[in-house]
Amino acid sequence: DLELHLQRCQQLSVTVLTDHQDLSNTELKTITSSTAPQQYRIRAKLRTYKPQKLHQSVKLHCSKCNSLQEVPDRDDFDFILRGSAGTAPNPELQNTSWYESVTWTTQDQKQREIAIHFVKHDEMLQHPEDTLLMIEGGTLKEIWKLTKRFKCVIPVRSTEDDLELLDLSAPFLLQGNVKYYGCKQCSTPKPMKNLSSIAAEQQPSWEPTEIAQVLGIELLQYVFIMKFTLVDETGSLNAYLFDY
Repeated sequence: DLELHLQRCQQLSVTVLTDHQDLSNTELKTITSSTAPQQYRIRAKLRTYKPQKLHQSVKLHCSKCNSLQEVPDRDDFDFILRGSAGTAPNPELQNTSWYESVTWTTQDQKQREIAIHFVKHDEMLQHPEDTLLMIEGGTLKEIWKLTKRFKCVIPVRSTEDDLELLDLSAPFLLQGNVKYYGCKQCSTPKPMKNLSSIAAEQQPSWEPTEIAQVLGIELLQYVFIMKFTLVDETGSLNAYLFDY
């Protein structure tokens, strides 16, 4: 809708920004020569906007180091999953006091070993819509199937001592069709056993912010960014939109 609206704006001879109705119109040359912050009402044309494709406006922002990064595409995630599938699940890390494990070997040529660990609450499995699970050796397709049925999915791999998160280029958590990422610079990933503290709560909610906190992850937020170039007879002005 916004993309169509912007295209329509470009076709119009004049676009009016309707905020600050109590103010008279100010020429752009006056604004560019003034010190910020000020409030103005302008009457201008929209000359260009970036990015041209709306989906490219969505970025990931870290509020701690203030960095911006592109949202990784599915090929990046798929590559990381394929790499982690080469590590076989550690049998000693299965069926612990706080999660129940199911393992099997795929029937395809690669014969991947897959392990799914269902986190328990009060020594019982929760309903699927309330369950957090961890998966080792799964493909992108298999993970998306799980996200449709279970509340939270965390891709992991085995070490000698514990389960751990994959490379932070991959989402550390998937919930429905939303992928949650952590900042590589500001995160200090912790072993998955730290999740047991949430499982022990009276009613585990499995909120992404709480999961990120116990796993030492600085959660990245999705932000929407655009740049507009506005013009009138006196000059041009770049306007930036940044919103969560």
